[in-house]
Amino acid sequence: MKQFSLPRSAGRAGLSVTAAAALAFGLAAPAAADPNTYEGAARAQYTGNAEGGVSVTMTGGEITTNLFRLEQEGGDAFTAYCIDFETNILGGAWYLEDEWANYPGQGDFAEPGKVHWLLQNGYPSVGAEDLAEAAGANDGRATEEEALAATQAAIWHFSNDEDLVRAEGNVKMIYDHLVASAEPLPQGEPDATLSVSPEGATGQAGETVGEFTISTSAEEVPVTADAPEGVELVDLGTGEAVDTVTDGATVGFSVPEDADAGEASFNLETTSTVEQGRLFKGEDANEPTQTLITAEDSDVTVSAAAGVEWSEADEPAPEPEPEPEEPEKPEEPEPTPEPSEPEDDKPAPEDEKDEPELPVTGGALAGLVAAGIAALGAGGGALYLSRKRKAGITEDEV
Repeated sequence: MKQFSLPRSAGRAGLSVTAAAALAFGLAAPAAADPNTYEGAARAQYTGNAEGGVSVTMTGGEITTNLFRLEQEGGDAFTAYCIDFETNILGGAWYLEDEWANYPGQGDFAEPGKVHWLLQNGYPSVGAEDLAEAAGANDGRATEEEALAATQAAIWHFSNDEDLVRAEGNVKMIYDHLVASAEPLPQGEPDATLSVSPEGATGQAGETVGEFTISTSAEEVPVTADAPEGVELVDLGTGEAVDTVTDGATVGFSVPEDADAGEASFNLETTSTVEQGRLFKGEDANEPTQTLITAEDSDVTVSAAAGVEWSEADEPAPEPEPEPEEPEKPEEPEPTPEPSEPEDDKPAPEDEKDEPELPVTGGALAGLVAAGIAALGAGGGALYLSRKRKAGITEDEV
């Protein structure tokens, strides 16, 4: 079986680390090496152990138990349990508050809802004697060191799938009671201390730039805005200027249409409550340190900020000049169809046209007379024969 112990780091306080990170638009904020960490998180340094418990042997090896002290630069402090069995804690490490979903430990944060229940029903939320009595341990007598060790071992059971193998005194009985009674809390993860999302936005003059959502466990948070004259931070629901915000508020910067290109920002700072069950992970991802979870509610000073940039409003495009209208052309009258000529008036083909008439001369006249006499004679003969037939006289009889 693997044997190891986490270092007891009481007295290691004194390693000072300065936060140095700049948001867009020059706003100072806590440094966050991990991009998953939300802006506005509470930031604190591990300065030693607030309280020690007895050592225990888990399936992963022997380990000491402690409540760790996290201290802010301003002096506010709170305590936390370990939820990362596989990783040692680094003396002087800086921590940032974060969401359960961003748990960075080497083990599994398997049942965070049950861990949250243990924090509310284990030590120090419930005193050592009350825990011993609930567990039926030694006639209700147990030390705080035993209650702390039992609570920490039960947390590892649900956070890292570790089982308690051996421990002195009443630890095992209290551990068994806590593990058997634990159930996921219906409210799930506690609220964030303070956050603004997103951290920045861009837009154009004449618009409300940005849609920032505020999350906070405080009842009300004062707002300090840094903006050019005429530019206001407004509530997006009402359109009214704001100087304080509450949890769930949405705000943005109202920029006049005639404003020059520019930028603005706002800052939130308040004393708020880091609720029991909030995750704290190491600030420097390159130096892994044990992940912690707050053991009880604690008041701390927190801040958050966001900013915007905008460009000048677009000049309206000039309206195109109307093209001159062409004068309407008068409608041309339809051509009148020419009357059709009678067929007789149609010109005859060239070969049917009358030859030009010649003057009648003497020789031609004599021929005409002779032809006329012959025609008369023939006509007379025909008339005579016709009459004879009618009289029944044959030609031979004639």
